[in-house]
Amino acid sequence: MPGKYFDEWQLGDRIVHQLSRTVTETDNLMFSAMTHNMQPLHLDAEFARQSEFGRILVNSTFTFSLAVGLSVGDTTVGTLVANLGFDKVVTPAPTFIGDTLTCASEVVEMRESKSRPGQGLVVFRHELTNQRGEVALTMLRSVLLRKKPSAA
Repeated sequence: MPGKYFDEWQLGDRIVHQLSRTVTETDNLMFSAMTHNMQPLHLDAEFARQSEFGRILVNSTFTFSLAVGLSVGDTTVGTLVANLGFDKVVTPAPTFIGDTLTCASEVVEMRESKSRPGQGLVVFRHELTNQRGEVALTMLRSVLLRKKPSAA
């Protein structure tokens, strides 16, 4: 699934990405360990059981990374110059082990680059929802994309 070039996007374009992902205990454990996040809410079942959630919470930075991963196939694979920033990351509902997350993306801003001919900036609003229909994460991702090459 190749990404789209800058000039193939329009303001308001929305995609519900086909790929979904069920979060496993191994995902949460390995991601937390690889990033040195030793928060007991992510790793210690007995500690987490005593929390208001009553069980392990999935590391929110894994959830954030998963939103990007689920979206790139339809948005930026092969057309990305660079991710320019991530803004307004919000996690309105917790993610638990066993939750299945689906991502939707919408173009909320775009403009041609003033300093880089042949490229343009697109801002995507990504939204992850779980199998219960709850919004688990929203964020804005600003990317610099190539324009479609002209036919020679």
